[in-house]
Amino acid sequence: MHIGGSNAFAAIGAVDSPVVKDARTNLPMIPGSSLRGKMRALLAKAYNDKMVSKPDHDCPRLIRLFGSSEKKQASRILFSDMLLSNAEELRKKGLTSLTEVKFENTINRLTAVANPRQIERVVQGSEFGMDLVYEVYATEKDAEEIRQEVVEDFETIATGFKLLEYDYLGGNGSRGYGKVEFCDLTVECVVGALPDGLLDCCEKILSEFRNA
Repeated sequence: MHIGGSNAFAAIGAVDSPVVKDARTNLPMIPGSSLRGKMRALLAKAYNDKMVSKPDHDCPRLIRLFGSSEKKQASRILFSDMLLSNAEELRKKGLTSLTEVKFENTINRLTAVANPRQIERVVQGSEFGMDLVYEVYATEKDAEEIRQEVVEDFETIATGFKLLEYDYLGGNGSRGYGKVEFCDLTVECVVGALPDGLLDCCEKILSEFRNA
């Protein structure tokens, strides 16, 4: 997987296109904005009636979940940055680096001149911890209406996970980069209260996605 970081101060001979890393540990990471943006783009293709140029023009289902600055509607789902969680396991398998450098060429079709470049990738088998916070407020809505919206929102989230597993995260997906899998998904109510049975319903939606 390649999610690009800054190479503004790269030394001569350094990697042309490094991956983004956590400044504290210098280990690869996945910005929450990368996951959020890719999921929303894939869901827009699935749910919008037509192509739209701005996320603010998405269908109401997506606006409710992801929010809209134009419509002054807050997002219901918060994406955390995802840090590498199995670094020691990878090192025990003999890896001396948790990224790899892939050499690629672009070739001018008229002159046959090659333009080599180095692209850094996160190694296969890397695992990242993911926290998504889903917020919903019950103001001026009855329990059944809230239930219906939450169930639909979780169905949208599960669909986003499924679409992304068939697609890719980061850059260069058409060349084999960015294959991801979501696993060990759980749901927990951390603040407030939910209508009876709703938490189990949300858990079931995610488990059905995982077992599909």
